Amino acid sequence: MPNKLIDLSHEVEHGMITYKGLPAPIICDFLSREDSRKHYSEGTEFSIGRIEMVANTGTYVDSPFHRFADGIDLSELPLESLADLEGVVVHAESLGRAITAKAFDGIGIRGKAVLVRTDWSRHWQTDQYFEGHPYLTKDASEYLVNAGAAFVGIDTYNIDDTTDGTRPAHTTLLGNNIPICEHMRGLELLPDGGFRFHAAPVKVKAFGTFPVRAYAVLDE
Repeated sequence: MPNKLIDLSHEVEHGMITYKGLPAPIICDFLSREDSRKHYSEGTEFSIGRIEMVANTGTYVDSPFHRFADGIDLSELPLESLADLEGVVVHAESLGRAITAKAFDGIGIRGKAVLVRTDWSRHWQTDQYFEGHPYLTKDASEYLVNAGAAFVGIDTYNIDDTTDGTRPAHTTLLGNNIPICEHMRGLELLPDGGFRFHAAPVKVKAFGTFPVRAYAVLDE
């Protein structure tokens, strides 16, 4: 029997808002099935779609270039930092908005994808999603770096408090080449451990962020 796969990503749809103030994606035909028929034999047709979107759309991964001009970009992220990582879920759904280093006490995270569950994803595509979301504090981010996290994901609007212009979580994690995944979903479906995690974005040069199909493979 195959291993069980758990999808941890939101769908990207025409007109959806991921981050307040950023434009929604425009999804349309570049070549419609009807128009394609003139290029092929009778009964043969294709659809070639077109999408216009900002990088921060849906569930996405940030590379260091997102925060730092001299940071490595999406094309330079090693696959080892994005795919087939041992994963661990940190339960922060009852810890309030500011998630501190205490949330990670006693959890082995070295070399792992650390997925912070807050259950904020239940507000996805509602006005509540954009207001009062949980986030990681500076000391939590520093703890994750010092403890050897390989990747950090969270199921909220932003890994930082958006009222803090210094963005300490992004600064600390990306400054240490630890990719970040935001706007995750489905973390409540995962065991605390015993799974492999994957979230590889498109290999784009001079780009800091891109949507991903994040997923977990449960150990049998």
